[in-house]
Amino acid sequence: MTDHANTPDTTNISRRGLLAGAGALVIGFSLPLSGRRGALAAADDGQVWKTSDEAAEINAYLRIGPDGGVTVITGRSEMGQGPTTALPQALAEELGVAMDRVTFAMSPVDPAYNNTLFGAMITGGSTSVRSDFEQMRRAGATAREMLKAAAAEKWGVDASELKVENGTISHAHHSATFGELAGAAAQLEAPKDVALKDRADWTLIGTDVKRLDTHAKSTGQATFGIDVVVPDMLHAAILQAPTFGATLDSVDTKPATDMKGVAQVVELDDAVMVVADTWWTADQALSRLEPKWTGGATDLDDAKVDRVLSEGLDAAEAAQAVSEGDADGALSGAAKTVEATYSVPYLAHLTMEPMTAAADVRADRAELWLPTQAQTWTAGAVANAVGLKPEQVTIHTTFLGGGFGRRAEQDFAIQAARASQAAGRPVKLVWSRPQDVRHDFYRPASKVRFTVGLDDDGLPMAWKARVCCPSIARRVMPNMIKNGVDPFAMEGLTERAYALPGDRSISYVMPDLAVPVGFWRSVGHSQNGFFMEAMIDELADAAGMDPLDYRRQLLPEGSRHRRVLEAAAEAIGWSEKPAEDRHRGIAVHESFGSIAAEAIEVSVDGDNKVTLHRASACVDCGTAVNPNIIRQQVESAMVYGLSAAMFGGVSLKNGQVQEGNFDRIDVMRLRHMPPVEVRIIAEGDADMGGIGEPGTPPAAPALVAALRRATGNPIRSLPLSAEGFTFG
Repeated sequence: MTDHANTPDTTNISRRGLLAGAGALVIGFSLPLSGRRGALAAADDGQVWKTSDEAAEINAYLRIGPDGGVTVITGRSEMGQGPTTALPQALAEELGVAMDRVTFAMSPVDPAYNNTLFGAMITGGSTSVRSDFEQMRRAGATAREMLKAAAAEKWGVDASELKVENGTISHAHHSATFGELAGAAAQLEAPKDVALKDRADWTLIGTDVKRLDTHAKSTGQATFGIDVVVPDMLHAAILQAPTFGATLDSVDTKPATDMKGVAQVVELDDAVMVVADTWWTADQALSRLEPKWTGGATDLDDAKVDRVLSEGLDAAEAAQAVSEGDADGALSGAAKTVEATYSVPYLAHLTMEPMTAAADVRADRAELWLPTQAQTWTAGAVANAVGLKPEQVTIHTTFLGGGFGRRAEQDFAIQAARASQAAGRPVKLVWSRPQDVRHDFYRPASKVRFTVGLDDDGLPMAWKARVCCPSIARRVMPNMIKNGVDPFAMEGLTERAYALPGDRSISYVMPDLAVPVGFWRSVGHSQNGFFMEAMIDELADAAGMDPLDYRRQLLPEGSRHRRVLEAAAEAIGWSEKPAEDRHRGIAVHESFGSIAAEAIEVSVDGDNKVTLHRASACVDCGTAVNPNIIRQQVESAMVYGLSAAMFGGVSLKNGQVQEGNFDRIDVMRLRHMPPVEVRIIAEGDADMGGIGEPGTPPAAPALVAALRRATGNPIRSLPLSAEGFTFG
């Protein structure tokens, strides 16, 4: 295991001194939207060097060692979605090196490594490859031209006569490896403009390159947050106020501090932490405490949530998200009107690795080792919590044992920092699973009511929708709320993929509930994809049409949505009658710049026991850098969406989440998952889309549609386990 504490203090040296002394080539360039410039970094084994001000315009992403090994430095966190393979793959394509010579390292926190779509060092929104693809290609191309220039100068030939292949520069009578040329190339000025390969010349991009993190993860060498070991480190367990909004009134710490191995008890406004020599000791000592809490939303339960959301659907006033034509007037002339109300519960993230962080806080600096999706936010939040400046906080990003948006929060990092500050030593905090389930930033519970008028052909001629959903933006990005509308609550409902009528009204009510909500894989699309596609299915039934044919009627021939939908249908054999007692559902949804369609085949026995027999999926993400990773992510996103649809949801009583572990909150198991055929459309005629999240929204509506055909009854509320279904 890597000893992270051996990371040296940041040392200021000259750029030329660094490059000449290291015998390596470090490539960088200026980034748009990166804020402050001036970091040239080379990372290896957790070590980071930064240059003096003479390198202020340089931001490094590539290091070539004397042995020809290439290290690609990235600011995108690795939580299973594959940026630490796809991004080096893009760079290696332009550089001209085989992937078996490439590795990766996480960058320090610096604006140079900001996600160019967010302007901060954040991994989320399915943007990792979209953000960094072109800059990684430019970094590889820049290095290639500098290596060629070094070789041309050495051999006295024209650089245009040189050939670059598999980590080697060659001429008619000369040949040298990248490693042999790296030192000389490092002394040259980087060209400002470089030519990138044409798509037709790609040999790595678009191929199933093996993941660079597989060996470390499969052999146990990978360091996740929970694996971090720092010398002189203590361990902390935490108990947080069980009721949302409650604070700590008092606690008798003696039962814990009397235990052997306990260092101290740390009291926070809304939590108690025990710091000890082992986590087990800390957790056992914590169980002896009987803290007294005060305040909180003690009247909050499932019934109140349901009532508040329903009242929002009936409220006289609402914010208008879409107002086109005269929806009410058009409804009065409809041949048929279809009305349906759908609802979804609060969802926990349930990451495999619970919240964890290690911190070493000193008077003038702080150092953290943790799995985080938001390094910029974390550094700022920790600095504010312990009385430092953000630049005094060093973040070491480990592998993430699942993120799904939960690790964009800073609560666990702040708690670890506060524990270290109190103890005067490094402390690693690990949440128990019950703390993880009961103190999440949940996917919001939500309700929507549709009222749709159909014409004589059964197609929509008037469309009304009212959404009541707690606001994520109000807490994390209040400036995104415009005219009372939270865009996260509405995404997936207001767009026009389908040929919806010109008379359309979509409104929004923001309820005031005490449950903290946050980003959950695919965010608002996760519930709104279900709402929208389930309603389209009901409209198909009302029109007496096959659900695939109905969608075709609403999607222009040759459109991306239609191509994806038809590919998923073809993959599951939609045109052929399913086996006896089997039924199929299908759904299509666009999110994060990509379009995904999924189809599922099920059977249901007399006891409402459901078996998922097969599934298909198709995604159009514009450019497919690594098709195998895309397939993995589509399958993963489908599992996440199906698991939530089947079992997800936390229940509330007296302002407290009742579930605490997997004995009370189930997830999809291997036995539940059907075989999946994934198809990819990547013709490059569209902008690159994301891939980590788009496979989640279609999963629930495809499953619900299949079950509705199997049972003959509409299903408008999730999870399905609460509707009487069991899963074999």
